[in-house]
Amino acid sequence: MKRSEINQIIDKTIEFADDRGLFLPPFAYWNQADWQKIDSSYDEILDNMLGWDVTDFNEDNYYQRGLATFTFRNGNFNDKEKYPKPYCEKLLTVEDGQELPFHFHWYKEEDIINRGGGVLELTLYKATADEELDTKSPVTVVMDGHRVSVAAGATVELQPGQSITLTQRIYHRWRGKKGTGKIMLFEVSSTNDDNTDNRFFENLPRIPLIEEDVVPEHLIFADYEKLRK
Repeated sequence: MKRSEINQIIDKTIEFADDRGLFLPPFAYWNQADWQKIDSSYDEILDNMLGWDVTDFNEDNYYQRGLATFTFRNGNFNDKEKYPKPYCEKLLTVEDGQELPFHFHWYKEEDIINRGGGVLELTLYKATADEELDTKSPVTVVMDGHRVSVAAGATVELQPGQSITLTQRIYHRWRGKKGTGKIMLFEVSSTNDDNTDNRFFENLPRIPLIEEDVVPEHLIFADYEKLRK
């Protein structure tokens, strides 16, 4: 994925948030020079992967399959004594027709909330013991307090304002319903570690390889290790 594309996607996400009246914290707008000035009092941002994340799963087709995320707050799987927060909050944007491939989480439980824009389609399966798609068992989820069971492989829709609770080991693929527009999602979940808690059905890298064709205008959490050095 080219750095120029990441820069552009983040700029468009900020513009989308502004247009919808969503105010982001100061570090959402930091440039590379701002990041170079921080000291250890900002360690929670780096340690808990707060801030921007953009991926195309190394397929070079972001607007078909990709994800842009901003993490506001998060605890830490690996250092619960230092960072005891048991919760995480994220902004996610989904382009018209864009897909997030099938995956589940071993540890995280999450609510996905459509905060406005288009319609989100979610296709659901349970995972088998060997982490294949369970094509026989129904899937039980909660949608805005309503417990619902659907057939394996069924697709449910989230209209603006609706939400769904996804527990561990439920494979889910989402897609922005074609023709309904870009979607603003929020995720409220238990503590999240995107380096270790995503099981994609396909062999896809969660963190993209980046071609540094231009200078970063924004950092994503995958850049933080370089920043520490």
